[in-house]
Amino acid sequence: MKTTFRNSAKSALIGFMLTAAALGGIQLHAQAIAAHNSNAPVDFDAGRIELQDKQNRVALSGSVVVRQAGLTVRSNRMLVNYSDAGTLQIQRLTATGGVQVTRGNEAASGDVAVYDFNRRIITMAGNVRLRRGGDTLSGGRLVIDLRSGVSSVDGRASGSSSVTGETTTDSNTGRVSGTFSVPEN
Repeated sequence: MKTTFRNSAKSALIGFMLTAAALGGIQLHAQAIAAHNSNAPVDFDAGRIELQDKQNRVALSGSVVVRQAGLTVRSNRMLVNYSDAGTLQIQRLTATGGVQVTRGNEAASGDVAVYDFNRRIITMAGNVRLRRGGDTLSGGRLVIDLRSGVSSVDGRASGSSSVTGETTTDSNTGRVSGTFSVPEN
């Protein structure tokens, strides 16, 4: 009986350690996006562009793709806020509708994303999913701090959202869930 308990405890400990290692892999991989150079030039492609000079912004629509130093943001629509002090400087990019952020073999998707160039933070909200190979994390909100290299997933994006400025409700359970691959011995 003691041998069975010890073997079960040992198996549980090994399983926990493998899960922790898998979580560490997701964290390290999320740091791949976080290693991004937010000072690199920004390229864009869209079906339509509207320059709104008085508001210091550009509205992009129609399968929008924005690329910067290996980081790609895709969405149906984007607003790009900028300052104009002799040269244009992007301040914030707000993407809505089928948002996908990719870099290398990591991909994040959600309903809305805000890339704050000054703070070097990307925030995604609504049905967020972070994927790396066969590993996934799902939740209500994902925050990627490009400066510190820390990424976090919250379970629920409800109430007043700093991302959209609107009240949102999320159909998930309010918890972060995920699936991790465990290597075979």
